[in-house]
Amino acid sequence: MRGVLKFVLAATTAAIIWAPVEARADGYVSPWVAAQFGSNIDSGRTAVGVDAGGMGAGILGGEVDFGYSPSFFGTQNDFGHNTVITLMGNLIIGIPVETASGAGIRPYLTGGLGLIRMQIDGGTVFNVTESNNAFGWDAGAGVMGFFGSHIGLRGDARYFRVFNGPVVHNLNLGGLNFWRVSAGLVFR
Repeated sequence: MRGVLKFVLAATTAAIIWAPVEARADGYVSPWVAAQFGSNIDSGRTAVGVDAGGMGAGILGGEVDFGYSPSFFGTQNDFGHNTVITLMGNLIIGIPVETASGAGIRPYLTGGLGLIRMQIDGGTVFNVTESNNAFGWDAGAGVMGFFGSHIGLRGDARYFRVFNGPVVHNLNLGGLNFWRVSAGLVFR
C-alpha cells in the first residue's frame, strides 16, 4: 500500500510540474544595482538587489523588494563590516502603454512596509558591534520599458525610512532615512 501511495504522490507532483499553463505577462523579476544617499551615509553608496512582483488585470499589483548595501555607513576602516538589508512588501500602481508585440512602457508608483536590518561589526575608529531589525517604509516612482514581450529595462527612485531604532556613536539609526536610485533589467 505504501508503494502505491508513493507512486500516486510522485505522479501527481510530476503532473503539476509538467502540466501546460497559460503564459502570463503580468509577473516580473528585476535584478538591479543602485546608488544611495541620505541622512546617515556618504552619498553614492552602492546597493544590489532584486524586485519580484506581478500586476493584476488593470493597474494594481504587488511586489517584494530586497536590497543589500555593503559598507552602508562608511568604510570598513572606520566601521568594520557594516551593512543594511531591506525587505519590503509594496503595492505598485502602474499604467501599461504597450504595442501588439508586447513592447512598451509602464510608469509606476510604489510604496510599502517591511524590514530594514542594520549591522555594524568593529572598525578602528568606531569600535562598536551593533545590529538592529527595524520596521520601516518606502515610497517611490519609476518606469519599466519593454523591448518585446519578455525583457526590458527598469529604473526607479525610492525613499526609505525607519520608524524607530537605536543611537550608536552619534548615528541615530532611529532616524535612518535614505534615497535609492536604481537601474536594472526586467524579465516578465
